[in-house]
Amino acid sequence: MGNMIETKSQQDLLVTKTPILNQGNPEEKRRELLNYFRATWELDERLYDCLNGQEAFLHRADPLRHPLAFYFGHTATFFVNKLILAGIITERIDSKFESMFAVGVDEMSWDDLNEKHYDWPTVEETQVYRNKTKKMIEKLILELPLTIPINWESQFWVIVMGIEHQRIHIETSSVLIRQLPIDLVKPNSLFKICEEWGNAPANELVKVKSGKVSIGKGKDNALYGWDNEFGKYNSKIKSFYASKFLVSNEEFKAFVDDDGYTTEKWWTEEGWGWVTYKKCTHPLFWVKEGTEWKFRTLLEIIEMPWNWPAEVNYLEAKAFCNWKSAKTGKTLRMPTEAEYYRLRDSLHIADQPEWEIAPGNINLEHYASSCPVDKFETGGFYDVIGNVWQWTEMPISGLDGFEIHPFYDDFSTPTFDAKHNLIKGGSWISTGNLAIRDSRYAFRRHFYQHAGFRYIESDVKVEIETDYYETDNLVSQYCEFQYGEEYFGIQNYSEACLSIIENHLADLHKGNALDLGCATGRTSFELAKHFDRVTGVDFSARFIRIGTQLKETGKLKYIREEEGKLTSYQEVKLEDHNLDIIRNKVEFFQADACNLKDIYTGYDLVFAGNLIDRLYDPIQFLKDIHQRINENGMLVLTSPYTWLEEFTELNKWVGGYRKDGEPYTTLDGLKEILKEHFYLLDEPKDVPFVIRETSRKYQHTIAQMTIWKKK
Repeated sequence: MGNMIETKSQQDLLVTKTPILNQGNPEEKRRELLNYFRATWELDERLYDCLNGQEAFLHRADPLRHPLAFYFGHTATFFVNKLILAGIITERIDSKFESMFAVGVDEMSWDDLNEKHYDWPTVEETQVYRNKTKKMIEKLILELPLTIPINWESQFWVIVMGIEHQRIHIETSSVLIRQLPIDLVKPNSLFKICEEWGNAPANELVKVKSGKVSIGKGKDNALYGWDNEFGKYNSKIKSFYASKFLVSNEEFKAFVDDDGYTTEKWWTEEGWGWVTYKKCTHPLFWVKEGTEWKFRTLLEIIEMPWNWPAEVNYLEAKAFCNWKSAKTGKTLRMPTEAEYYRLRDSLHIADQPEWEIAPGNINLEHYASSCPVDKFETGGFYDVIGNVWQWTEMPISGLDGFEIHPFYDDFSTPTFDAKHNLIKGGSWISTGNLAIRDSRYAFRRHFYQHAGFRYIESDVKVEIETDYYETDNLVSQYCEFQYGEEYFGIQNYSEACLSIIENHLADLHKGNALDLGCATGRTSFELAKHFDRVTGVDFSARFIRIGTQLKETGKLKYIREEEGKLTSYQEVKLEDHNLDIIRNKVEFFQADACNLKDIYTGYDLVFAGNLIDRLYDPIQFLKDIHQRINENGMLVLTSPYTWLEEFTELNKWVGGYRKDGEPYTTLDGLKEILKEHFYLLDEPKDVPFVIRETSRKYQHTIAQMTIWKKK
């Protein structure tokens, strides 16, 4: 693969820095971004050169993740899908690939990880697709208008977003490669491990002085950032003691030898559930050969490096801290995010663009592995940045002033569920945005990254909010719209729609139904009263996670805006709407209605509620939808027909304009587009609905419903 693209020197690949976006000459910046893109792309491909044949691409290294065949195509698809969403391009490169490789990168309930749904292409076929995508992106970088500064309203922000996204997957894919059977990987001269190992130094606690901490950045920041990095959080941190070193393999071995993995009292309830389910007795990358311990690096199994950091998930790290507390009589835990920053800031460590040489084992500047925990020292502490990520006690959430980026609205918010803990400091393979001070990444507590931990001693108790309330304002509005109160005597929209549809269900086979643009899922649940199986699909995981939560728990809590800064706390339950008994008939997935996978076929009814006037290509959607519906099946469309060019280019509107000098309505357009495969079953019906914004502001809208029968 690597020989198919422009070859760069190893130094150029391994020593790169995220670009400064608010200064410089536009043409020089264009060339810089082109070089940064090319280095990122080639590094990605060189990583996949480590795989030993097609079998390695198809092997599920982690049962909760896709095989690497998905990730090889995903980073290219991400570029295409985001560029289409931003309106920068209008034509796809390969619609099948851009559906197959779009979603499924994390262990979310709505990720489709069913291997029966995928016919993975060969490596060569994906490589051809990647080459076409690379050529297209290079052309855009050379030709798109470019002004400085580049900010998140700029077209080039989307380009940088794709590059930084690819760098995330260079790291996360390396974790999966590290979990492959050793015979499915092969040596690669680019990724040279540290060859220093031996006994670990004795750890000790060192005082960190009290001080102020500021987390978050403004929109005028010089560096690219993900949405969760913007905003503010200020705090005064009391002094505490932090371990001088990261916990080494040798220090962690004492916990393993003391039956740590089989002693329930050291584990949280979540942790004990995980360890008993996995039946694990040691960290993932430890390998037992006879009576000796070995260690798995990216591409090798080596002698156990006892002085390298222990790489564990949060649950293991927490159990160790509980065990160590009992053994020492001290109150030990991992730091909060703010405490980590207090430690880092007290040492005045430069940020990535200011480095001459990385002051830690980070940015691929030193090794393609961990290294001894006493190798990189700053101000009396070691590995404050780099070597491995460091788990914190804190679930991730938005900072004050958090905003969702419109072109990647589900980067952060699906993780704001009190189940994803922040990791800080970066690892040996953290590059680009991953290696800057402001980066905020979080993973589920049982997930593995190249992550370890340091412990601290503090008398400050950490209160973790586990009774999670939905705080995303738009999502909360839809929670209220679909499950909350009725206003001004107008019936709940989903119930109103179903009461109309019911009149036409008597002669319909009621096997499978598809709810497109399902939002938080109310119509999907209502359809399940009539159909054997219902699939709810939405483009945004922000919405999908609500339907999924309701399916899994039957209840939902959200914060409702009242007036100004005043809010109220709301709770809904499916049983309150007589929906609890049918929730297991519903499933939710994230997908693009304009580019659905082939698996979304064979439906007796497709419901597309208030969808078509928000699609980027509704005409193509309507032309193709018959392929998803069984013979004599039904298509139900509702829409207020509020066509806007910010969502749909004018030449793709279904109606709402003059054609040949005469008014051409959306209903006219629907009849014209659908007439080949459908006939209108009944006269169109008006369905009013109300969306509550605050206690004194409401949107009152009238949608039109049309019901179509497939010929």
